[in-house]
Amino acid sequence: MYGAEWCGDCRRSKKLLDTLGVDYDYVDLEAVPEAAAIAEGIAGRKNIPVISFPDGAFQVEPADSELHAKLTQLGAI
Repeated sequence: MYGAEWCGDCRRSKKLLDTLGVDYDYVDLEAVPEAAAIAEGIAGRKNIPVISFPDGAFQVEPADSELHAKLTQLGAI
């Protein structure tokens, strides 16, 4: 997951992942600004959070229901 602490959608997605006990890597774009280009390369735009999945799919600014559905599909929860 690529995000930043100032981003409300990022905090919301992180909270859902944490609540569900999902293991994930978090890249703080404030601490690692060069990773913003990686996130943009994945998503094709500058919006965050960008959440990439092991199956190669990704979501940008997902609603909790969209993120939950993807995690269910992957068997992560």
